[in-house]
Amino acid sequence: MIDEQTDKPRSSFWKELPILLGVALLVAILVRTFVLQTFYIPSPSMEHTLNVYDRVLVNKLVYNFRDPARGEIIVFEAPEGWRSTPKGEDFIKRIIGVGGDRVMCCDAQGRLQVNGVSLDEPYIYSENGVQDPPASTEFDIVVPDGRLWVMGDHRSQSGDSLEHWTTSDGDMAKSTISEEAVVGRAFVLFWPFSRVDWLSAPETFEQVPSGSGG
Repeated sequence: MIDEQTDKPRSSFWKELPILLGVALLVAILVRTFVLQTFYIPSPSMEHTLNVYDRVLVNKLVYNFRDPARGEIIVFEAPEGWRSTPKGEDFIKRIIGVGGDRVMCCDAQGRLQVNGVSLDEPYIYSENGVQDPPASTEFDIVVPDGRLWVMGDHRSQSGDSLEHWTTSDGDMAKSTISEEAVVGRAFVLFWPFSRVDWLSAPETFEQVPSGSGG
């Protein structure tokens, strides 16, 4: 009698195990597709905020409820002209300007300005005490509605909006990205463990007023 009672739950467990595994797999697929996804950093364009082979967690749901905001680090499907191959590629950059923003370089202290407010950008790449300039050339643009002006934190090694603005002779369609191309917001650096950090939008962007295109 004792053997029969102990064998019954064991048998039930093994019968239910494939169902449990199937449900777990389905939940994982749904979460990865619609909610959260991990990405690794393939290039030095965001150093040293994000180094090559760092891994970040991306919230794919947040922009279903609000628009992308200045200062946030986003993953997006690169425009065709930005890709190194014909296949789709995901890039990661920081949003500097949103639709209607006037972004320019530079003020008297060599800082980027957004809608007349100068940005303090301590996250820009620095090595041996020498920091990249905020931009490689002077510019003065207005971001079209529904599009984003994005730049890498390692400004001298980033194929970003400024580079494509320069190479396209100021074509804003080629140098900005569509909000619809955004995959999600990178909100935490989780690997390696020694570099774990929240990827919050810097406070300097809180001072920037809404853009009017002027």
